[in-house]
Amino acid sequence: MSRTPHPPRSFWFARAVRATVGVVLAALFRTKVVGGANVPASGGVVLAGNHISYADPVLLWCRSPRPVHFMAKSELYDSDFIGWGLDLFWAFPVNRGVSDRAAIAKAGEYLAAGEVVGIFPEGTRNRDGEAEAHGGAAFIALRGEAPIIPVGIAGTERIAPKGSKGIRFPKVVISFGEPIDPGSFAGGRKERVEAITAEVMRRIGEEVERAREVAVS
Repeated sequence: MSRTPHPPRSFWFARAVRATVGVVLAALFRTKVVGGANVPASGGVVLAGNHISYADPVLLWCRSPRPVHFMAKSELYDSDFIGWGLDLFWAFPVNRGVSDRAAIAKAGEYLAAGEVVGIFPEGTRNRDGEAEAHGGAAFIALRGEAPIIPVGIAGTERIAPKGSKGIRFPKVVISFGEPIDPGSFAGGRKERVEAITAEVMRRIGEEVERAREVAVS
């Protein structure tokens, strides 16, 4: 990453965009939220969801009950323009494939401040369900003593399907599951991270199915 992130002192611009452009985007894709009450009204929280489209973080950012600080792959910050936008919209960089202490520390700062951190455990878009889940969400939540909310997203895979020309506007459903308490898992840190990650992915799968059912209803 050649560009150094410069998050603003105040995120007033992001809040304004979320309240205006965010509302319009959510309406265009007929985005429906299920289980929003499962997201605690205050305190540090980790949102962990499936990732099948570039639209996932955008629409989740727009419709989450609370503002979300997403981890964004560090390569995006190589572009001054994109990096500038990510700074404004609450994101922070992470180097994928390695243990990024700076990203872990930043996530911990947000959780300690009572903010929401968004992570896609698979680390990249996963259209075929074969991507391996990483333990970052579990590790950060365990370290920050924060609950994890499993999130299932359905419909975004139809926005720009492979081979299509242009953008489509399908119904998108975002389903928030009940909190997972990292403190309820026993064992050493490695064993706990592995067990939490497995449970998070299982619960994300349940929320994806729930979202799909709502999408076709």
